[in-house]
Amino acid sequence: MVRKEKVLSVMARALAAMPMSVRAACLALAACLPAGVATAQGASASSAVELARQADRLKPGEWVWAPQIAPRGPMLVFVDLSRQTATIYRNGVRIGVSTVSSGKAGHATPTGVFTILQKDAKHRSSTYHNAPMPYQQRLTWDGIALHAGGLPGYPESHGCVHLPYAFARELFAATDHGTTVIVAGDAQHPVASAAGQVLSPTLSASADPADFWAPERSPDGPVTIVMSRSDQSLLVLRNGVEIGRSRAALPNDNDSTHVLTLAVDAAGAPVWVYAAVSGHVDEAGKGVDEAVRNRVDIPPEFYKKAIGVLSPGATLLVTQAPLSSGATGTPLTVLRDDEPSSSND
Repeated sequence: MVRKEKVLSVMARALAAMPMSVRAACLALAACLPAGVATAQGASASSAVELARQADRLKPGEWVWAPQIAPRGPMLVFVDLSRQTATIYRNGVRIGVSTVSSGKAGHATPTGVFTILQKDAKHRSSTYHNAPMPYQQRLTWDGIALHAGGLPGYPESHGCVHLPYAFARELFAATDHGTTVIVAGDAQHPVASAAGQVLSPTLSASADPADFWAPERSPDGPVTIVMSRSDQSLLVLRNGVEIGRSRAALPNDNDSTHVLTLAVDAAGAPVWVYAAVSGHVDEAGKGVDEAVRNRVDIPPEFYKKAIGVLSPGATLLVTQAPLSSGATGTPLTVLRDDEPSSSND
């Protein structure tokens, strides 16, 4: 990237050489840009290989966007707090990667599974002195959102996830209400994940009295399954609403985070495919093999019900974070799409 000082010098000389009328028009246009918003450098890519190559070289404020790689299908946004990046998937295929700035110490961005509750391209904060938050995509009703903002190269927000301005605009146009957003990692104490295992059942586990299945709570929308090693359980979300919960026997020999999406193989059969997340970039695009499937036990009746709501583009998150508030560790945030009488931002 060209040094900021050189860019400013070139711009100043070019502006000085312009006719007065043109110079005034340029200054007026610049004044329209929201204050404090990063208009950082972006790039396009023509293939998944090129996107991966560029994503590996991103510096603070940079991003790459290639929506044509997967033009249709369900969207997933994965925010990695440890690496300060956001990765966008469509139909299980990575189509964009951006650097981000998340919550600073004392204002940590919550981890968990969220859905986009509200979209406002010209949003202004009611909490922080009417500050502009362009292309805001709300994740919680108490003020956490994705939006264009400052990108100093480290966590500096009050809890929101800041994106480059142009990337925030592209993402805003591509997502819908109900799009799944997964936030994982630790911005203050980055940890390299160990190689890990995941998913999919050998139906030997027994049911638990706390298990339930209530698909009528949310009849349609994107489906996300969250599996927790800490409390050996899983839950099923549809459009951000919990529609089922069950005990599940999972291997607990590492604390890795894995994200998978449901795709279709060459023979037309459904297959869980790994997404590229921190510490597991080499897994991207690989399917879950039988050895891994056989390490997970789910009650047979619950399994039959759960697979009935799955379709290509569904998301699976495997995490060490507990799902229950009484468990040891920081519970994973799992939010419903319930709008309160008032909200903060």
